[in-house]
Amino acid sequence: MTVTAFRPRPEPDEVARVTATVAELLEVLWGRASTAPASASQLRVLLILEHHGGINLRTLADSLASTPPSTSRLCDRLQAAGFIERVTSPADRREVSLRLSGPGRAFLADLRLRREREVRSVLALMPAAERTALLTGLEAFRDAAATRIHGDSRQSDDRTA
Repeated sequence: MTVTAFRPRPEPDEVARVTATVAELLEVLWGRASTAPASASQLRVLLILEHHGGINLRTLADSLASTPPSTSRLCDRLQAAGFIERVTSPADRREVSLRLSGPGRAFLADLRLRREREVRSVLALMPAAERTALLTGLEAFRDAAATRIHGDSRQSDDRTA
């Protein structure tokens, strides 16, 4: 007969605290995989553009919870670094679409590889069963977060319609 250790079901508050601590530790680990030459704010822009393709400045500013002038300055620096492109709409010359460039995509791919290497070094210290449990939990968290994010964006779309 196998005896299993009993662990009460953790409350969301406890899990939230541990998750926040893990997120902070990930920031430290990822800091070792430097984001240079892009700042944290610029990295957010690159990630948004990667997920949304071509979007205009106002949509990007809304996604960043920032102002269009501040967002435009961020984009100026990213364009100067060759990470993004501004493309004028053929239908309306005043409409400019922001897109991730080839070098921008390469930068993100390289950054992800370096970050994964740092995380892999920690995962290698964990027993296989705990890595499996972590993966299961993270997949469930990812799915719930995606539902929350997409549900929130659909609700805000409904409010503006």
